[in-house]
Amino acid sequence: MATARRVTKTGKADDGTISSLCNPGEDWSPRSKAAAVRDIKNGDYSYWVMVGGQRVDVHVVRGEHLSTSPDGYGRNNLLELPDC
Repeated sequence: MATARRVTKTGKADDGTISSLCNPGEDWSPRSKAAAVRDIKNGDYSYWVMVGGQRVDVHVVRGEHLSTSPDGYGRNNLLELPDC
C-alpha cells in the first residue's frame, strides 16, 4: 500500500500544467511532476489535497499530467492551490 502525502501547494508551468507538488516542512517537498508521476504509477506514494473538508486524490491523467480529476477533464483542484 502506498504511503499518502498531503499536497498543500503546487508549482505551475507556463502552459498551465502542474510542475511540482509541495507541502512545506515535509522532507519530500518539493516533488517534481516527473517524480510524483513515477511515485503514483509505481504505487510507492499517493498524493492528496483537502477540498471542502474532504480528501481528494491526485491522479496521473493523459499520459504524464497530475490532476484531482480522474479523467483529466473535470476540475483540477491542484491549480487552485497556492504556489510552492
